[in-house]
Amino acid sequence: MYLTTEIKKEIFKEHGKSEADTGNSEGQIALFSNRINHLTEHLKANKKDFGTQKSLIALVAKRRSLLDYLKANDIARYRAIVKKLELRK
Repeated sequence: MYLTTEIKKEIFKEHGKSEADTGNSEGQIALFSNRINHLTEHLKANKKDFGTQKSLIALVAKRRSLLDYLKANDIARYRAIVKKLELRK
């Protein structure tokens, strides 16, 4: 498995408040970004894997809705996470 418990804890520790705070918006956005990057690389090699393609689209939509929530409630945190993860927006 590419996403072990240790990797998740590291992502939440780096982008969230702590490794135990898994509900933090920034941590979830970072986790979704990690998974999106992994699935994108998988789809480059396996172009006809439509199940993975559907999962990728769903993850992108979840990340987008979390980013919209963050943008509406705290623009400074939104700008910080977009800059830190180097998202296009």
